[in-house]
Amino acid sequence: MVRLGLIKRQHVWLPTWRGWVIVFLVVAACLITGMLRIHAFLAVNQPISSEVMVVEGWLPDFALKKAVQTFKSQNYHLMVVTGGPIGTGHMLVKYKNYAELAATILEQLGLERSLMVVIPAPDVIKDRTYASAVALKNWLTASQLSLKTINLVTLGAHARRSRLLFEQALGPGITVGIIAFEDPGYDHRQWWKSSLGVRMTLGELIAYGYARCLFNP
Repeated sequence: MVRLGLIKRQHVWLPTWRGWVIVFLVVAACLITGMLRIHAFLAVNQPISSEVMVVEGWLPDFALKKAVQTFKSQNYHLMVVTGGPIGTGHMLVKYKNYAELAATILEQLGLERSLMVVIPAPDVIKDRTYASAVALKNWLTASQLSLKTINLVTLGAHARRSRLLFEQALGPGITVGIIAFEDPGYDHRQWWKSSLGVRMTLGELIAYGYARCLFNP
């Protein structure tokens, strides 16, 4: 085999036990740092100056209440409510999509219906956030309403992915700010201590990686 030139002898450098300890400590430090910072990375909160607030209709009641409070305390003139079909329980209520349901809740919370635009999204089996963003884009085109900025309201670790998908759907002509309300169901600083925190954080991390690297608008 040697004469045929198929194999050769070479020296391989491997860590000593001290080296392996250092490697282990470096890897552990990276994992711990990532675990401590990943939720803050996903739950980005960067609102911008805008007169239009876009609310994802699937948000729970406490987040919708905060949205109304923020809308009234800031210089907003219009609230756009998006959302796809309600998958469970729609046979028992008159609302067939989250956009209409959220708009009714927002009205009950004190926001005038005249200040809202309800934009239902189509029924899709994946990329539901993007479908809502496209529905908003289509409404802007049909209404000939020229917008330069919006603030998108969402929940916790969903924020970075939502902003990315809305930016992709709306195009470079509209700057998307993001308002991420904290989910009180778990401690976002120690998300790994609750099942909800683990599901939300790791699920959104995987989904964001897909949206950033694999999703094709």
